[in-house]
Amino acid sequence: MKIGIASDHRGFKLKKFLKENLKDYEIVDYGTFTEESSDYPDYGIALAEKVSTKDVEKGIAICGSGIGISIACNKVKGIRCAKVSTEEEAKYTRNDNDSNIVALSAAIGEEEALKIVKTFLETPFSNDERHKRRINKIRKYEEEHGC
Repeated sequence: MKIGIASDHRGFKLKKFLKENLKDYEIVDYGTFTEESSDYPDYGIALAEKVSTKDVEKGIAICGSGIGISIACNKVKGIRCAKVSTEEEAKYTRNDNDSNIVALSAAIGEEEALKIVKTFLETPFSNDERHKRRINKIRKYEEEHGC
């Protein structure tokens, strides 16, 4: 599976750790590439665009809180980015919401982040009718409102 990853300067160290420990995946890094101050929207949007066009299957986004980069990712049509803090949330966002990007706080521990990401990447979408119906409502809104 081809996975995109992106972070701002605060998420750089965690991004580097995840890249080193996700050996079963092809990882494409969309920046940042240093710990110099940077703006999370630049990297979150770049990642989200690549997920949206299916250049990569799923994405991992990291910033200080995980919130800002998730907001930026969600501005791209077709993206369902969820900021998660636990493995259970990672499981539910894939199973119920078919989220295609997971957002993490740079403050989370490395091993915990790795567990969360693996759960996100390994959990399939349930395809339950109720979940498909809800996702279709979001898609319909995107279409009707040009977002």
